[in-house]
Amino acid sequence: MDPTTGQPVPAAELSLQLAPKRSASGKASTLALEVKQEQLEAVGPVCSTLQEMAESVRAGRAMADEAARSVGARAAALATSPLPVIPTLVPDPRYLNMATRFGLTFREQLTCGFHVHVRVISREEGVAVLDRIRVWLPVLLALSANSPFWQGTDSGYASFRYQAWNRWPTAGPCERFGSEREYRRQIQSLLSTGVLLDEGMVYFDARLSRNHPTIEVRIADVCMDAAHAAAIAALVRALVECAAQEWRAGTGAPRLSAAQLRLAAWKASESGVEGTLLHPLLNTPCPATEAVQALLAHVRPALASSGDEEQATLEVARILSAGTGAHRQRETMLNTQSLAAVVMDAVERTHGTEKTPRHRSRRLQAT
Repeated sequence: MDPTTGQPVPAAELSLQLAPKRSASGKASTLALEVKQEQLEAVGPVCSTLQEMAESVRAGRAMADEAARSVGARAAALATSPLPVIPTLVPDPRYLNMATRFGLTFREQLTCGFHVHVRVISREEGVAVLDRIRVWLPVLLALSANSPFWQGTDSGYASFRYQAWNRWPTAGPCERFGSEREYRRQIQSLLSTGVLLDEGMVYFDARLSRNHPTIEVRIADVCMDAAHAAAIAALVRALVECAAQEWRAGTGAPRLSAAQLRLAAWKASESGVEGTLLHPLLNTPCPATEAVQALLAHVRPALASSGDEEQATLEVARILSAGTGAHRQRETMLNTQSLAAVVMDAVERTHGTEKTPRHRSRRLQAT
């Protein structure tokens, strides 16, 4: 972002040429190009604790800011640009092909998501995990919401990124698969239509990674606060562990349809954590805090086993108490009447070093 106007700066390629793509530290994030010149992707290392994850996220953001400063800009963790922008394509052959094929959907696409990879022992286990975590993913979207503005106006959504992203033909929730063989069959069925360029365009909210022995959860907005991102990553890992245990124990997957889950994700995109959501198991309207508590109750054994329970619970309480990035953006806009100020505040929060308050929220007491 331009540090004066808040306008996105189309300089990703140049910034990577001028700044190091990798930190001098042995275990640090790396930077990579994404689809548009106004964005950079920070790829973190493998982490085994929530604290490591938080440090990794902050390191990646520091590297992105260093790259941005090399071209006179700053890096902000925003899922959409608050200010109007006509994004500039990175001239990669695949992206040029996508631009021709998908028109305005691709030309307008300037969104930043938060993708979390978690290791699985086999692709069969991975599919079993996907079948069992799908009902919980809308809650993660609500907790991460950080994109209320689109092309200079308040969208009416906490996560408009999710709305914009769902214009892609395979984006959103998927049906249960039941087996790795059925997962592969369905992927091949999608590819055989000729609509997608390749398997990389299978944009499910969660999917098997093509390049790593992981499942990849893709539903969340990039979070303005690094601590929020680390907590959501911990919740994702706990969901994967719970699902794998259920599979090994022979417990079946929840039977909600993709159509029902699309409604749940739409509601999470609209409300964030400040309104009603659809209950992850009952699919009925409930306060957002109730849906979040259901998620925490579900994953609490896995959080405790990994040592993440206290820190993750406290951070989720902070999200419910202080609000998501979307709340922060709207609050700044209300106070300043300036979208440039919204961006500048996001820059400061992106690189902030404030500590998580050490208190328990009444909203998240153990049940």
